[in-house]
Amino acid sequence: MNVLTTHHVLLSRLLPDDERNGLVLRQGQFHDVVIGSDRVVCLPRSRAAAARLPERADTLRALAGLDLGVRTPEPLTHDGIDSTDETPFLLLSRVPGEPLETAALDDSHVAGTVAEQYATLLARFVRAGTDEKVRAILPRASEGRWRRFAEDARAELFGLMSDSGRRRAEQELAVLGGLPDITRAVVHGDLGAENVLWKWEHGLPQLVGVLDWDDIALSDPAEDLAAIGASYGNELLDRVLTLGNWPDSGLAGRIAAIRGTFALQQALYAVRDGDEEELADGLSDYR
Repeated sequence: MNVLTTHHVLLSRLLPDDERNGLVLRQGQFHDVVIGSDRVVCLPRSRAAAARLPERADTLRALAGLDLGVRTPEPLTHDGIDSTDETPFLLLSRVPGEPLETAALDDSHVAGTVAEQYATLLARFVRAGTDEKVRAILPRASEGRWRRFAEDARAELFGLMSDSGRRRAEQELAVLGGLPDITRAVVHGDLGAENVLWKWEHGLPQLVGVLDWDDIALSDPAEDLAAIGASYGNELLDRVLTLGNWPDSGLAGRIAAIRGTFALQQALYAVRDGDEEELADGLSDYR
């Protein structure tokens, strides 16, 4: 039984203007997201994800006061969180637009336009990170977090891997020890293709919104650049880096190191949330 059937009564109440066959279901690592015509319902996939809903709503309310140059979802209930029959949910405004398909970048003109807009978005993130009002609102990435991540991954995931998987993971984790603690820019933290929305105008995509801000922090721009590279490949990433004219000589190395941990990050979150499906996917190359 799928989410739309299981939560039919709840969804009918929250999305009264939408027919069931018109709803769109997207399944992320932490939430099942049901998209209506002008509202979105986030249903946590685990108890741990449900416990994080209040913090997620607080983050989205804080984002509404920042000028990041893109639309973001806004909580629509009084306190952002509600529940019915023990089903927690978060009701949000819908941000228009759709994720960009990788195939669209086969057109060089489209790829150039997309790279320009990513570079502009990240430049805004960097400028926002220098604003004292923004720095007073957002959390800072914790000191030594990549070292702790490596330690946790070894402790919680290595027992689930094959010998060859552990050797591969150790190579990927070993480089994290040299990553510096950087907190100079606003960083989305999960800027993969599925969280960036576009509209097509005059044959070209326009970046209109960004979703899923759960991991926003003052951190290292390499994280968001790594997500762009993982989603769309090195060619687009190189365009974004060139357009951004980044003065940071160590940036490319940090991007590569962080990008190499994405599957392990997914697996570690999944094992802690008890999400077997996401865990199996994250560890597929380590077993």
